[in-house]
Amino acid sequence: MVAIEVSWMEGADRSLGLPDYATSGAAGADLRANFPDRGNVRLRPGARILVPTGLRLAIPEGFEVQIRPRSGLALRHGISLPNAPGTIDSDYRGELGVIVMNGGDAPFAIAHGDRIAQMVVAPVIQARFAEVSELGETERGAGGFGSTGVAS
Repeated sequence: MVAIEVSWMEGADRSLGLPDYATSGAAGADLRANFPDRGNVRLRPGARILVPTGLRLAIPEGFEVQIRPRSGLALRHGISLPNAPGTIDSDYRGELGVIVMNGGDAPFAIAHGDRIAQMVVAPVIQARFAEVSELGETERGAGGFGSTGVAS
């Protein structure tokens, strides 16, 4: 298990609690909207907003936190994260905000304390990049989008 140190932004509503896992098998810990005015916002279709969480994280080197949409919000209301998965790097110490977008056809209200996203802690492997004059051949070659066939 990896330990993530968490601190609150000044004025954040600490009664909302730290991110937590809904079940023992959950991969993602729920993040809640933590509006400074304790109010809510109405997100019109096609609009996006940065939703504050009131949290700052100290992620250990060699790990990242991925921010992902909540599947129920996506299915029922078209609420998603346009940069999913968002990445929080281990050296970032600012407030954790979630970019939320309404891809649905009706306005959607986000209230203070609502679960708006989930965060997954994942290992990071950094690569060493080496320039070469040619790449090795593969059966697929340069075939791009749709080149491996259509699913039936």
